[in-house]
Amino acid sequence: MQNLVLSAAAGAFLVTGSAAFAATDTGTIKKIDPKGDAITLDDGKVFVLAEGTEAESLKVGEKVTVIFKLKAGKMLATKVQVAR
Repeated sequence: MQNLVLSAAAGAFLVTGSAAFAATDTGTIKKIDPKGDAITLDDGKVFVLAEGTEAESLKVGEKVTVIFKLKAGKMLATKVQVAR
């Protein structure tokens, strides 16, 4: 019975499977592209900034934590926080 419940739950998840999962990355900003609204961290990852996050508010050399999700093959930064 327990396996049946777990299988049903997994099936329900697969049906709604377009849910995006957020991930995080921490690093130092290496490059800022204000025209493309994107930042590049020292690990080489490029994040497109979500609406409401201005590239001009960030600084090269600043250590940040980026919360992001994959959207259309790009990493969309939903939140960028200065790391301590």
